[in-house]
Order: sequence, then C-alpha cells, then structure tokens
Amino acid sequence: MAFGADDGWRNKRTQPTLPEVYRSLQIPKKGSWFKKFLAFAGPGYMVAVGYMDPGNWATDIAGGSMFGYTLLSVILLSNLMAILLQALAGKLGIVTGRDLAQACRDHYSKPVAMGLWVLCELAIAACDLAEVIGSAIALQLLFGIPLIYGVIITALDVLIVLLLQNKGFRYIETLVIILIVTIGGCFATEIFLSKPDVGGILKGFVPSKEIVINPTMLYIAIGILGATVMPHNLYLHSSVVQTRQIEQTSSGKRQAIKYATWDSTIALFFALFINAAILIISAATFHKAGMTQVAEIGEAYDLLTPLLGTTIGSILFGVALLASGQNSTLTGTLAGQIVMEGFLNFRLAPWLRRLITRMIAIIPAVIVTAISGESGTTQLLILSQVILSLQLSFAVIPLIQFTNDKRKMGEFANPLWLKVLAWIVATVIVGLNAYLLFQTFFG
Repeated sequence: MAFGADDGWRNKRTQPTLPEVYRSLQIPKKGSWFKKFLAFAGPGYMVAVGYMDPGNWATDIAGGSMFGYTLLSVILLSNLMAILLQALAGKLGIVTGRDLAQACRDHYSKPVAMGLWVLCELAIAACDLAEVIGSAIALQLLFGIPLIYGVIITALDVLIVLLLQNKGFRYIETLVIILIVTIGGCFATEIFLSKPDVGGILKGFVPSKEIVINPTMLYIAIGILGATVMPHNLYLHSSVVQTRQIEQTSSGKRQAIKYATWDSTIALFFALFINAAILIISAATFHKAGMTQVAEIGEAYDLLTPLLGTTIGSILFGVALLASGQNSTLTGTLAGQIVMEGFLNFRLAPWLRRLITRMIAIIPAVIVTAISGESGTTQLLILSQVILSLQLSFAVIPLIQFTNDKRKMGEFANPLWLKVLAWIVATVIVGLNAYLLFQTFFG
C-alpha cells in the first residue's frame, strides 16, 4: 500500500520513524520456517527489556519478602496481559506501516495528539529516571561509587547507543539479547544458591483468594501489575517490527505477524522468568528468614551475602541490576526517538534527542540524591512507577481501538474473541492502575 493511500485515517501517512533502519533487514524468501523466524527475532527482546527494568525490582522484592511465593500468580497474569498487548502493537506496525505514535497523530485531532505526546514524554522521562537510579545504585553496590557520581556517569551511556545505531540495528538487538542472557544467568545461579521450595513455587503460580482478601497483599499485587506493562514498549514494538523488509502482500504481512508474535511471546517468557526469579529469591532468603519488610534494592543486596553464605550472591545481584539498567537505557533511547518523530513528525539528531531525555532524568536525580541521599532515590523510583501507571491507559486504549478497526486494519482487524479479551485486559489494567494511584496519594 503506498504512502497516503490508506483509508480510515484523519491524516495521510508520512515517512516512517527511525528511517535509517526502516526495512533495513532482509527476510529470506526460501528456507525453513526456523531460518525465517530467526530473521524476525530481535524486536521482542528489545520489548522484553522494559518488563525487567529496575522499576520492577522493588515490587518483586517486597512481594517475595512479605508473602513468600504467593504473588507469583500475579507476575504470571501481568506477563500474559503484556504478551497480548505487545502482539497487538506488532500487528499494528506491520499492517498499517505506522507505529502507535504515528497512528495517534493520524487518527486524533491535533490538540488530543499533542496531549498524548506530552503524557508519553513524561512516561519516557519517568522510565529513564528508573534506569538512571537503578544503574547508579548498581555502581554504588558493586564499586562503592557514591550515588550522585553514579547518576552522572550514566550520562555516558548515550555514547554506546549512538555507536551501535551507526553500526546497524542488529548490533543493538544483539547487545540487548546478551544483556538479557547475563541477567538470566545471574538469577539462575541465585535461585540455585537460595534453594527455594519447589512445591511452594508451583503453588504460588496458582491464583489465591488471599490476594484479594488481604489489603496489603492486594496493594503489592497491583504494584506488580502496574510496574510490569510499560507504555513506551507499545510505541517501541510497533516501530521496530518495521525494520524487517517484508513483502507488502496479505500473505507477507500474515507471515510477519506470526513470527513477530512468536518473537515477542518467547522474549516475554524470559521477562517472566527474571521477574519471578527476583520474587523467588526474595521469598527463599528474606521471607524464609523472617525478614518480611525488605523492599529496597540496596537492602536486598546487603542481606544476600549473609543469608546465602557467599559473596557471589550479592555480586550477581549487582551485576544483574547494572545490566538491567543499561539494557533499559538502550530501548528507552529508541522509544524516545519514535515518540517524538511519530507524534510531531519532527526529527532531531539521535544524539541530541538522547541527551535531552537523559538530562530530564539526570537533573531531578542529582538534586534529590544531593539533598536526600538513598532514601530520596527510592522515593523517586516509586514516583517514576506512578507516572508510568498514569500514562499506561493512554497507550493501551488507542492501541486496542486501532487494531479493532476494520477500516484501518482490513482483514487483519481483531476478531470478536480478541476484541473482548483485549478490552477485558484494558479494563483490568485501567482499574488496577487507578486503584494504585488512589492508594498512593490517599491511602
């Protein structure tokens, strides 16, 4: 379909976001299904990064230390919701040739689109804030670097992103996968060292009515749900799936949707493992030892060595945290570019866009760290998750609306069962995030 020839949109389609990598990766026309799948693999892992960023760690640690393995079912439910929403985001990008930001600009009036852009920029700044703080805490824990210097050092990662972007998109995807494997390896070792109760883990994945009855447990559960689905990932996924050079035919798009959905689903199961691993380690060490109030990342790091009987536990925890912060930075950079280019149809040099996003995150982090120290950064981390919760509805609802629309999606519009399921997920997310925000401010 040619640019500008679409139906069902207020505005005509313009150039894609990230034009330097748009359709830059070829898909083999012949060969096995596995060879084709490998060509599509990559974007899903970039999306999965947002589901294991430092902002998720505090809720997982608190859930495990307070309630043992009980809240594993909530992590599983959150992940299943994320799998559905990311599949819809990938489908939107493949079918319409628009990412979610462009779709919002081309569908809504200019004031509405501008309002959504401002909210999205706030969410990306909040996400970047969590990454800055997470990386700074990791540097402090591993190398004794004061938090304020750690925050400033994180500004240098802009150079890594720019270097990789210039080399090609596969380099970014490869680094992201290496860092995910590093995080997974660290936590697999930690689980082995912590000797968790396998029966308790299996029972924890079965939903319990206690979660709804116990107000404190419900609050932590909603925090886990609120911190899991990241709004910027929906914008990111709908754009990066367009890096593949697919055939612009019905069968070509159908194949791309299938493999892109496999890619994001498999990658999100890695995120499920890592989030579950954090909670399992917290349950097997802190909860088992009667330490039910451990909620801060630094506190968890300090306690792992005496409880596991080896310093390797704390070191692996710190390495995983640093890898998580750096990984989230890479994908946050791209999401920032996609959102600005998509909503405004305005392109900044990637280094300048990255610098602006990072400065928005670093300035409040430096000020709060200088005034309040570690306790202040913990509160800032919580605030970043609240801002992300506020933005989430404004990304999820348009995504479902667009993928349900037959005029926009043609034969690829969501079938009735998927429409119903998607709106149920949206209602749960909106309702729980509203409750979380109410409790945060008034509870």
